[in-house]
Amino acid sequence: MGNELEIKIQNLPQLPGVYQFKDANGKVIYVGKAKNLRNRVRSYFAKSQPSNPKLSALVSKIRDIEVIVTPSEIEALILEANLIKKLKPRYNVSLKDDKSFPYIVVTNEPFPRVFSTRKIKMDGSKYFGPYTDAYSLKQTLKLIREIFMVRSCKYYIDDDVIQKKKIKVCLDYHIKKCGGPCEGLVSKEEYNKMIEQVIQLLNGKIDKLVESLKAQMEKLAEELKFEEAAILRDKIKALEIYTAKQSIVSIEPIDRDIFAIAYEDEDACGVLFKIRDGKLIGSQQFFMTGVAYKEEKEIIETLITQYYLNSEYIPAEILIPTQIDNSTSIEMWLSERKNSNVKIKTPENEDESRLVSMCRINAKYHLDEYKIQKMKAKEEFAPNLLKALQKELHLDRLPRKIECFDISNIQGSDIVASVVVFENGKPKKSEYRKFKIRSVSGKPDDFASMEEAIERRYSRLLNEGGKMPDLIVIDGGKGQLSSAIKSLEKLGIKNQPIIAIAKKFEEIYFPNIDFPQSLPKSSPALHLLQRIRNEAHRFAITFHREVRAKRILSTQLLGVKGIGEKRAKLLLSKFGSIEGIKQAPIEELEKIVGKNIARNLKEFLSKE
Repeated sequence: MGNELEIKIQNLPQLPGVYQFKDANGKVIYVGKAKNLRNRVRSYFAKSQPSNPKLSALVSKIRDIEVIVTPSEIEALILEANLIKKLKPRYNVSLKDDKSFPYIVVTNEPFPRVFSTRKIKMDGSKYFGPYTDAYSLKQTLKLIREIFMVRSCKYYIDDDVIQKKKIKVCLDYHIKKCGGPCEGLVSKEEYNKMIEQVIQLLNGKIDKLVESLKAQMEKLAEELKFEEAAILRDKIKALEIYTAKQSIVSIEPIDRDIFAIAYEDEDACGVLFKIRDGKLIGSQQFFMTGVAYKEEKEIIETLITQYYLNSEYIPAEILIPTQIDNSTSIEMWLSERKNSNVKIKTPENEDESRLVSMCRINAKYHLDEYKIQKMKAKEEFAPNLLKALQKELHLDRLPRKIECFDISNIQGSDIVASVVVFENGKPKKSEYRKFKIRSVSGKPDDFASMEEAIERRYSRLLNEGGKMPDLIVIDGGKGQLSSAIKSLEKLGIKNQPIIAIAKKFEEIYFPNIDFPQSLPKSSPALHLLQRIRNEAHRFAITFHREVRAKRILSTQLLGVKGIGEKRAKLLLSKFGSIEGIKQAPIEELEKIVGKNIARNLKEFLSKE
């Protein structure tokens, strides 16, 4: 630990807050919370720290510390959870992004809509989920459509829209699927009362909803409004059929969330059982990374804090398999959000132990499935073609990412370089790059051009913290390969797998081997290298032609009085070609070169 860092730690406040460890590049690699910031941060550097390879790796990379003091431990807890979710530091346990899973949203509008979405907007709307089971989501939405007359249109409806009669009722109104709020046929109060019932359903409070609907139905029957009472009767029946499919797991009509985890190496799976009114209404699974050397209580704490950051509904009781260090702070935070007491507890009787055990068995099952899928994905992303190439070229690792360079010029003019990128045997065009060679002009020098292209490509990659490819391929022979290696050595890059492939006999050149090697003409590995080399050649030729054409066109324009290289480039950039300039209105030309030059240019092009 450097003196500067040591002084900084000594001067940290003895107050609650959040600390962020940063590496040499200023990137946050760990976020933690503390009751006493100075004591907690100092503990990481204590010599008596227990042996933990991951912790040792973290401490060895700490170059700076940033702290945020908070009024209390609760604020520190919330801030820590938000920062972990936002920054995803390397050494924190982090939930895998669940943005691919859909939610049900109740929009924040005068007349809210209810639909599924994968995007969360911080606009006051209420989100329920995520739904890991698409079938469950569809069934829930279907039930809502059957029972409630929620509008399905995408219009924004408020009093102004209704008064000005900007929207007319659609088919949904006529088939009694919507109450017609767009024409004011249902009041805002009545519509939003219905939305509150929808939210009750989404929170799993179906028994209370049924009780409320039964009371309404009886009141309507007493008022002899039998038709309206019959509609409510049908809604109650649909809800009772839906709730009958849910498992009763507790005699007590209690609301409870049950969490359990299974973990192995770096991966973990957490499972949540949602129990509402004593019934299991659904479950969710969450996959986590970075759990190596973490205790079960740490993983559980991360899971519940991350989950409740965005959860709309918080039950009165949370059941977990083991005690966690910050249960009191989390209880206070959740109680504040719920406006009533929330208790975090471990199993106290046989029934509760059985439920946690069932939750844990599910977590183990999902983790095993996840690891199997992970292994399959690795195998699928290592096609036989790449394995063949690895074998033929005697590479230490599978060449998943290959970058290939080519130089293109005509007698030393308009020299350009290209680099194409292939991942898992397929082109990744978003990572293709092209260069205008600056160090060579007047006569062709493929060796110096290759040296410049390699140095520019990888100096930038290293500065941006990028990862070197598994294999570099050079279009050329021994000379081009030597130039490329020279640049890599200049950048301090060692042991980089690199080869060159010469067009004439399709021979392969390796570093430190004088004579080229040949692969069988029928070799799939050779065919892959040829395909990559040809793509690099195509990309370089295309760029060279563009550069050359622009230079020739620019030279043509220099024949016009008042147009120099700068204006010629501006004109070509704006209109694309001589023909584009020719067809452009004179007013557009005047904006770039002025009236007199624009007139000269039009006259010149008309003669051409």
